[in-house]
Amino acid sequence: MNQLRSLGLIMDGNRRFAREHNLPLTEGHRLGFAKVKEVLGWAKKAGLKTVFLYAFSTENWCRSKIEVAALMLLLKKFLTDEVSKLIKNKTRLIFIGDLTRLPSRLKKLVDESMVATKEGKSLTLVIALSYGGRAEIVAAAKTFAARFQNNLQAGEKEFNQCLWTAGLPDPDLIIRTGGGERLSNFLPWQSVYSELHFTPTYWPALTRAEFEAIVANYHNRQRNFGR
Repeated sequence: MNQLRSLGLIMDGNRRFAREHNLPLTEGHRLGFAKVKEVLGWAKKAGLKTVFLYAFSTENWCRSKIEVAALMLLLKKFLTDEVSKLIKNKTRLIFIGDLTRLPSRLKKLVDESMVATKEGKSLTLVIALSYGGRAEIVAAAKTFAARFQNNLQAGEKEFNQCLWTAGLPDPDLIIRTGGGERLSNFLPWQSVYSELHFTPTYWPALTRAEFEAIVANYHNRQRNFGR
């Protein structure tokens, strides 16, 4: 049976869930943030040690200013309300992405939350924020070229050290909600041997029963890693 230690979540479907329930789009996102807290509880009970959340992509900056502002406000509220609980639950919080694009006050809060939770040993929550996989690889390539320019033996191991996810495990499983069957620029380097699961269920509607069924399905898969 496969052990599931590291999980990636592409949380898709907030806006469509809101539209189908005649709710404002912002309410769909609010329900999506609320679902994060539920899923983290399920993940810990399933024995997970690392959870990656695809919260906001580099492409999401192209959405309307009103929607982007609402998402940033929800993230600010999430951090303000939840960091003390994360510390209590021994959860370490890490953000990956081009964080320089964040509003200055939010960037400060993000930095402070990582420092405040750095001693967490029970679960590592990695939030991909202003994240794009291609941008990560380009940034890593520049770092790699500068750091290992005189080392012709440097390879994948050294390149891993230059990624935003340096020191973190690759996801064993990636779940995408909302019906899409693509990774949408999420962890392209790290996901090469991840198992994938796509569900039509919108993120706010994901249930514990479905989550546990997906985990059970993963345990029964055969993973060869190309061997």
